[in-house]
Formats: sequence, C-alpha cells, structure tokens
Amino acid sequence: MSHIRCTFIIASALQILLVSSLLLAAGPKYTDPAQVDADFAYQGEYSGKVGDDDLRLGVQVIAEGKGRFQAVAYVGGLPGDGWNKETPVRATGELKDGQIPFGAEQGRAVLKDGVLTVFDSDGNRIGQLAKVSRSSPTLGAKPPEGAIVLFDGTAASLDNWQGGRITDDGLLMEGVTSKQKFGDHQIHLEFRLAYQPEDRGQGRSNSGFYAQGRYEVQILDSFGLDGKNNECGGIYSVKDPDENMCLPPLEWQTYDIDFTGARYDDQSKLAANPRITVRHNGVVIHRDVELSGERSTTAAPLGPGPELGPVFLQNHGCPLRFKNIWVVER
Repeated sequence: MSHIRCTFIIASALQILLVSSLLLAAGPKYTDPAQVDADFAYQGEYSGKVGDDDLRLGVQVIAEGKGRFQAVAYVGGLPGDGWNKETPVRATGELKDGQIPFGAEQGRAVLKDGVLTVFDSDGNRIGQLAKVSRSSPTLGAKPPEGAIVLFDGTAASLDNWQGGRITDDGLLMEGVTSKQKFGDHQIHLEFRLAYQPEDRGQGRSNSGFYAQGRYEVQILDSFGLDGKNNECGGIYSVKDPDENMCLPPLEWQTYDIDFTGARYDDQSKLAANPRITVRHNGVVIHRDVELSGERSTTAAPLGPGPELGPVFLQNHGCPLRFKNIWVVER
C-alpha cells in the first residue's frame, strides 16, 4: 500500500471518528458556570453517613438533560475518598416539584434543597448526605524554578502554541500544539470540562492530552462512569485508570504527569519503551505504566520515533478550557 493511500485511509478514519463524536454531541454545550440550565444545581457529589453503624456513603448525581438524572452510590465514600471498590449502585430519577426521587433494590433516596435523604429497602429513613465540592490539591500549583511555562492566561503565552485560541477571560481553548518539543518531562495542566447534559459517551466533552504528541491520556466528562481506558484519565486504548477521579463538569481538574520517552540505540533501534505516571486531581491513577515504543495511541498526530515531541491538546468537537500549563524537563 502506498504511503499516500495509507495517509488517506488514516485521515478518512479520523474524520469518521470526529463525525461520530459530533453526532453524539448534539445537545447544548455550556462552558460558563454562570450560564447553565436549571438541572446543573442538582448535579454533583454528596457524602455522609447512614444507618446505625454510621456507614460512609458517597453519591454522584449526573444530569442527563431535561430533568433526568442518574445517581451512583459508593459504599465507604466517594472515589478517591474511601470507596471500598465494590460495584456501585445505580439508579435513575426525574425532577418533579423541586425534588428528585431515586429508587433501587437496595433502597431509595430523595434529593431536595441540596440534601440527599436516604431510605432503606423497608422505607426507613437512615441518613442524609450533604453536597460537597472537592478540588484537586495541585490546583493552582505554581511552576517551580526552571519550569517552562506554556500557558499562564496571558496573550503572550498564547504564542507558545500553534493554533492557539484564548477566551475573553484568559483561558486556553482546545485544539493546540506546543511549539516547543520535549523528551523526558513532567507536566502540570488544569482543565475544565464542558457541561453537556444531553450528550453521551464520547460526545460528552471529549478531548485529550498527548505526551510528545504520541500517547494520549483521555479527557472526557466521565463523571460517574466506570473508568475505562477511553474515559477521563484512561491511557486511550491501552489501560483503564486505577480509579475514576473525574469531577463534575465545569469544575477545574488537574493532570500531573511524569513521562519518560522511549530509548533508542546508535542505529535508531528501539531499546526501551516509554513509561508514564499520571495523577488525576492529586490521585495516582497510573503508576510507571510501560507504553509501546512501536506504536502511538489512537489518533496521535505523531508516530513513534527518537525525535522529541510536542504537547498536544486535542480538538474532538467539544469546547473545553485549559489554564496553568507548565513543564519541567528532565
């Protein structure tokens, strides 16, 4: 197969993937927390103790558009904060008269005025969960001495990017490639998912960070989902995150990533595979994972090789915002 034909096939496949994503993302897209629908106020995380034994319970409430919601209950606490890793309980509910009832075999709950009241399977009230707002411990982290600041909200830092676009309030938009290229490095970046309540799956605030333009750590609104390799924090098509640490959309989140590039001998033959460690909102979700030096992850703009590569923030047809991006070379 000729190089031109191969390139055409790959480009066509990527176009099909993008069109498919756009078809899944046909609903409204909110990027400003001050301009959202009425359902947004109910979405979020709830935590508290239930029962006579004060069992910790965490619940994530996901807005699914037009007054429809899903609740995901975690025994022991929220992901990254005590969850015992047992299969969570899922229930659906619909907003009516200012409250949302949820029902499951294990019991039921009612969300009203920012409080989730929980009942057992016999209908006995066993506790209340309060709405909580978590933030990453590395949010707003200052670049250390010697760091390369790729974006700090100024127009001048936009010059560090090819295809760079900035919002009126100084946030970087998706679909950019750093002009500088890197080998081994640590990177800190902060991102805010769009709120797309009527969209589903890969159409819900889809983007990605590519180390060296080769290896993707997925960015997606996977709040309350299972935590697969094509969801937020996943190494795309390679490995699921150890835990789904995705916060609700329109909350600022962080990636702190340590990347070691592939090693090649004097004949440019692969000698050692690249490796990556990923912290999502301060929690290690991939620890020293070995990647393939023979192939990049799906839809990567750069193939494998000994050359340095850029930071790439994917445009997958969904609006996202980024800030506070800096790199420490090793």
